Amino acid sequence: MSRRTSVPLRIGNIIVGGGAPISVQSMTNTDTRDIAATVRQIKELEDCGAEIVRLAVPDVEAAEAISGIKRETSLPLIGDIHFDYRLALAALRAGVDGLRLNPGNIRKREQIAMVVTMAREREIPIRVGVNAGSLPANFEAEEPLSRRMVDAALRQVELMEELDFNLIKVALKAFDVPATIEAYEMIADRIPYPLHLGITEAGLPRAGAIRSAIGVGVLLYKGIGDTIRVSLSAHPCEEVVAAYEILKALGLRRSGVTLVSCPSCGRAEIDVLKLAPEVDRYLEKARKPIKVAIMGCVVNGPGEARGADVGIAGGRGKGIIFRKGKVIRTVPKEDLLEALKAEIDSLLERKNEAGW
Repeated sequence: MSRRTSVPLRIGNIIVGGGAPISVQSMTNTDTRDIAATVRQIKELEDCGAEIVRLAVPDVEAAEAISGIKRETSLPLIGDIHFDYRLALAALRAGVDGLRLNPGNIRKREQIAMVVTMAREREIPIRVGVNAGSLPANFEAEEPLSRRMVDAALRQVELMEELDFNLIKVALKAFDVPATIEAYEMIADRIPYPLHLGITEAGLPRAGAIRSAIGVGVLLYKGIGDTIRVSLSAHPCEEVVAAYEILKALGLRRSGVTLVSCPSCGRAEIDVLKLAPEVDRYLEKARKPIKVAIMGCVVNGPGEARGADVGIAGGRGKGIIFRKGKVIRTVPKEDLLEALKAEIDSLLERKNEAGW
């Protein structure tokens, strides 16, 4: 698919926009002032594939903690700033790699000028992060939500440009999926800057992942978007996993394992509903792009299993194990999990040796 052209930004060691791979972000849910807890969670996020991490900055103590957090972590850190521009200045002094400013609650020109001046001196990008829940109540009240979000973003962008600042990224997030899609479509051709995608306050993992997959997935399919966050009421690693599944479904990133498993039905000859979750847990930390298929019967099983790097097709009391389209062996159903693990480990080891 053809992607929207945007100017590239460097956030720490990650390029966002300019045709770079779509990056995956999350946000810590620790108290940023607790440096040890925040560092632990950032390292967890790095282990599960996050590439950029955002930190809440509710006060000066949290802003100043960023310097200590940076010393012990390697991922780019974004300071999330609301209401008080002085927190943005403190975060910049602490060495943050990027800022998120909310035009719904930081609007005074002289305050924004001070922030962008320091950010320009340090070459630190700023995300204009519009959120439907924090637009001023009386801002263009008669306009549709998507238009209100776009206009709020454009006003902030125009102000930053007037202040000779162009290290800009834009987000237009709402819980309302159609309004979010409309907003990004409206702004995509009006600015050259990278777009950060997300459905805000998407909910618990099951519903939130679906809502995000629809909203973010539609935009990505249209070529819109340079970096994404899936917002879930869950451990932030769940957000990262969901984000990569969206990107993999569209063929935009190959990171970690793609697990194909049948829904199971009366034809199933092996217990897919027990086996698939066990395999999924086993593969949680695998970063190599491999495809594993777990199929319960002989109808679609052999075809899907042949199309995977490693796969199982169930038979009566047994399963056929495939690797790269070839039958390796037949295994009793009680031995399938361990046999599949062994094949996966062997494949991953070969990929490591080959430098994948």
